[in-house]
Amino acid sequence: MIHRNAEKLLKIYSRQFRALAVVGPRQSGKTTLVKNVFKGKPYVSLENPDERLLADNDPRGFLSRFPNGAIIDEAQRVPVLFSYLQQILDETKKQGLFILTGSNNFLLQQSITQSLAGRIGYIDLLPLTFNEINSFGKTNLSTDHLVLGGCYPELFHKKIKPQLWYPSYIRTYIERDVKQLRNIDNTLLFNRFLKLCAGRIGQQLVVSNLSNDCGIDVKTVNAWLSILQSSYIIHLLPPHFNSFNKRLVKTPKLYFIDTGLACSLLDIKQTQELSKSHFRGSLFENYILMELLKKKHNEGLNSSLYYWRDNKGVEIDILVDTGKKLLPIEVKSAQTFQDSYVKSIQQWNGFSKNKGGLLLYDGKMEFIHSSKIKVQNWRRIDDIKL
Repeated sequence: MIHRNAEKLLKIYSRQFRALAVVGPRQSGKTTLVKNVFKGKPYVSLENPDERLLADNDPRGFLSRFPNGAIIDEAQRVPVLFSYLQQILDETKKQGLFILTGSNNFLLQQSITQSLAGRIGYIDLLPLTFNEINSFGKTNLSTDHLVLGGCYPELFHKKIKPQLWYPSYIRTYIERDVKQLRNIDNTLLFNRFLKLCAGRIGQQLVVSNLSNDCGIDVKTVNAWLSILQSSYIIHLLPPHFNSFNKRLVKTPKLYFIDTGLACSLLDIKQTQELSKSHFRGSLFENYILMELLKKKHNEGLNSSLYYWRDNKGVEIDILVDTGKKLLPIEVKSAQTFQDSYVKSIQQWNGFSKNKGGLLLYDGKMEFIHSSKIKVQNWRRIDDIKL
């Protein structure tokens, strides 16, 4: 049994809110986490058609079975429940009474906003962090193995080969989760759209190009991107709003929540293929961004992760707003440091009047560059103060 970093936050929230919502992609470990933390609570899944029918037809009777609360899995499947939960939570003084989980952020958040706003603590649980994977004794995994294999718990618990697991995950996701949000008849076209998104990892999102390449209109592209975001398949990294030199690019960049899933969509099956792929740098950058995003979520912090780019091509891979300052981070997959790796941070520091910054790379040498930029191996990413 692996202990997740989010356990601490979950316990804190259970003493502060009458109900909790734990959301994240399917198979990210939500059910395992809440069952482990709240061992005494009964568990019910609304994926079960009998339970879902009862909750839908008789929500009051369904909830009356749990006078001391319960874990309700895939709660977004029965939105009518939330109105009845509101009354129960308003009449109780107990904290952490109901624990709701869901893999569809849009539907769950919609129900929470309508009925439970202010009564519920919200936690995003993404797949395993690098340090959580290390708890499996996988400290010797190469960077390419980590990027290719991805971070879903089941891959480590059951030792399933990623090249077998991810195609099944994608098929299940399209047939169940996508159709729950929007009735898409042409699943082959949606699968092609997914692959086209994977081919744009780390790139600025140009909706019109996706529309032309996939043969669908811009309105459909935006709708499908929204589906991928709300079901935790992709993450759109926004540009930072401060232009400094007034030439700011304002388009978000596209990343995947899990690099293993992206590799599967790109048909990269072996580490040898990844090491030679022109996607390697973007996939590594994707992996680091997700590590930072998981760290933020596990500590209950707002994302506040951005990128910065001007129309002359000066770009900062990741810009972290810590609340006190902006921290520019450059990400390089190479193992050998070169002075050119810190050039963008130096240029951005000139625009912003900032000092310092951080370069995360795959090399072992760690030092402070003459420009006060810290050069650090990415595996110590948990040490970064966000």
